[in-house]
Amino acid sequence: MKPLSLIERAFFLKKVRLFSELDLDSLLAIAEKLHHDDYDATEKVFTPGQVANRIYSIAQGTVQVFDEKGRCLCDLSAPEFFGDESLFNDQSRCYSVTCKTDCMFLTLSRSHLLSIISECPAVAVSLLQSYSQQLSCRHKGAASV
Repeated sequence: MKPLSLIERAFFLKKVRLFSELDLDSLLAIAEKLHHDDYDATEKVFTPGQVANRIYSIAQGTVQVFDEKGRCLCDLSAPEFFGDESLFNDQSRCYSVTCKTDCMFLTLSRSHLLSIISECPAVAVSLLQSYSQQLSCRHKGAASV
């Protein structure tokens, strides 16, 4: 799949819930640190127990998320993300992700995020606000299941 330009990556990030509240300058700073990854259908992105050091934003395609026992928890498609726990703690993965279709991901490592935050602390505040909203939505969704 053809890699996205810097401006295309920034506009893509604006669609990703975790980054949607950030201004264009912050998005551009993050976009230049993103890594492009292509995966084939049925390819595993990661498995339980693997080191968690990056977040994956789905630019194209669909993935399936499985718990440790191999039960499918959900399907995710563009512009959703996964692996966000790696941005905020040092825990290993407790679930697996497999590509349902060919996929293109834009990934951000924890070290790049920390670099961005040191250059522009306002990014940390925006990310924490967005992430806390995500957590409250996830908990409400889990409570209703």
